[in-house]
Amino acid sequence: MSLATDLTPAISALRVGGVIACPTEAVWGLSCDPGNDEALAHLMRMKERDPAKGLILVAASIQQFQPWLSQLPLTMHAPLAASWPGPNTWLVPDSGRSHGLVRGAHTRVALRVTDHPVMKALCEAFGGPLVSTSANRSGEPPAMSAAEITSIFGAEVAHLVQGELGGNAKPSTIRDLATGKIMRS
Repeated sequence: MSLATDLTPAISALRVGGVIACPTEAVWGLSCDPGNDEALAHLMRMKERDPAKGLILVAASIQQFQPWLSQLPLTMHAPLAASWPGPNTWLVPDSGRSHGLVRGAHTRVALRVTDHPVMKALCEAFGGPLVSTSANRSGEPPAMSAAEITSIFGAEVAHLVQGELGGNAKPSTIRDLATGKIMRS
């Protein structure tokens, strides 16, 4: 069975506003449609997350982020292109494209082009970026296995995508694009 065929239930769940669990570069994550009000609200309730914090968007390619990057000066594209795909999340000025729960209380939005094969395939099959956040309740350690996802979230997860973690020792580095300042290493 091809990877694309395996992702059909996950994409179906995303399209109807579900939150899915999937392996990422370092930990298990939760993903949803970044434009779906109900999915974002459900994700925040699941994680017991402060809405002011915002969420990270992941994409399969820099092209999937063009709506978010279209107003960014071309000179600011170079650091993004040089560090993607990979474990580098950049805070970029919000172009007005981001949902309030994605942006949180910030004027910037967190973007990353993934190099994890499952996440990349999910974004390609979905046709655009997805929310990607660690699979945990706020303040708790992230899930490191599919069994932990089931134990923590149970039926709150619409679909669990099978796969392996990417092998990174820690979540992505987060940098501010305007200043270069590292916000999380």
